[in-house]
Amino acid sequence: MTRLPESPWRTRAGLRRIVDTLGAEQLRIVGGAVRDTLLGLPVTDIDLATPLHPEAVMERLTAADIKVIPTGIAHGTITAIASGDRHEITTLRRDVATDGRRATVAFAEDWREDAARRDFTINALYAHADTGVVEDWFGGLADLAARRIRFIGDAATRIAEDHLRILRFYRFAARFGGGELDPASHAAAVAARHSLKSLSRERIADELTKILALPDPRAIVCQMEEDGIFAVLLPEMAADYRAGLDRLLANEAAVKEAPAALRRLAALLPAEPALAEQVASRLRLSKRQRAHLVALAGRGEGALPPVRQLAHRAGIDAARDLYLLAVDEAGVRAAAADLAGWTVPHLPIKGGDIVARGIAAGPEVAHILKAVEAAWVAENFPDAARVAELVDQKIGSVSERRQQSIASAGASGRAKRKP
Repeated sequence: MTRLPESPWRTRAGLRRIVDTLGAEQLRIVGGAVRDTLLGLPVTDIDLATPLHPEAVMERLTAADIKVIPTGIAHGTITAIASGDRHEITTLRRDVATDGRRATVAFAEDWREDAARRDFTINALYAHADTGVVEDWFGGLADLAARRIRFIGDAATRIAEDHLRILRFYRFAARFGGGELDPASHAAAVAARHSLKSLSRERIADELTKILALPDPRAIVCQMEEDGIFAVLLPEMAADYRAGLDRLLANEAAVKEAPAALRRLAALLPAEPALAEQVASRLRLSKRQRAHLVALAGRGEGALPPVRQLAHRAGIDAARDLYLLAVDEAGVRAAAADLAGWTVPHLPIKGGDIVARGIAAGPEVAHILKAVEAAWVAENFPDAARVAELVDQKIGSVSERRQQSIASAGASGRAKRKP
């Protein structure tokens, strides 16, 4: 008999209030909390399953002064907030119909029947809310010990129920697998890869970014590329993506930069802004994400300027990521040092200051302001005293040009008046 080890989350006040209210025999800890506890990993989300119907769950919790939010009540899920902790509680279910994108479910009363509709054996482990005894109907404990990711039952059938499980298979293999992929599960995922086209772009983007945000996604990304997954999802993938990803991860490690999915996605693509725009649009990335991906594609447009100048133009995040993507380790370390504790400054002068120096309001003011800013950036953002000198220099240049123009016009006029 396998039991969950003692863990701080098991005795948290919020969870204990819910267990006391609904009854330990009516609850099981399910999915990731069980899996991760057995693996000795941190637990963040603690999800619960119950044979009680949602209305009964809500009624009992409300009576115990536990806040309830009907987050997915049509599918049997409510969120309980007790002692500041949030827990999803889902009524046991069975699939009535599936179409590869969504499922029609009915409530069930059998724990095993509920577990059978989950994707992988290691996600179908249920633990008693009090004793911690783990119930395992599909060999999940053995697969967990072997670090093996395996679909429950027939892999092709499980993928046909939800095509996103193809990407989940690769992600879970990268996170929890031991290297070799389960042959039957792997073959089914490869065979069904074209079914990914039927999924919404948002679901694909969400799962893809989770893969790329893993500490080191290189092995699984290469496997997916060899399996033809990216030919379906990301046909624009760069031919030399491996070298780009290797350089990026080495640079991230050199400066202890946290993983960022969008930065890793940029490493997979050619450095072409128009192509990045196309990919961002297809994946339905947010406006901010799209702009960032396009900015990172600009690394192919020649040598990068000094990192602070680049940050002034494109923002600190884009400047940092461009250096991580495009330069060597020494350059990345130097850039990180330049950006540490630094914020992008604002030009300490405005158009009104130039007008106050005798330049009439109009295009000439904007021209001087632009020239001063360019010189200020080129000199690495000197202080206000130096900016004032630059303004005087630019105004002096304008005055000199104006005098030369007047003198030239006068000479031309005198020449025309000669008999």
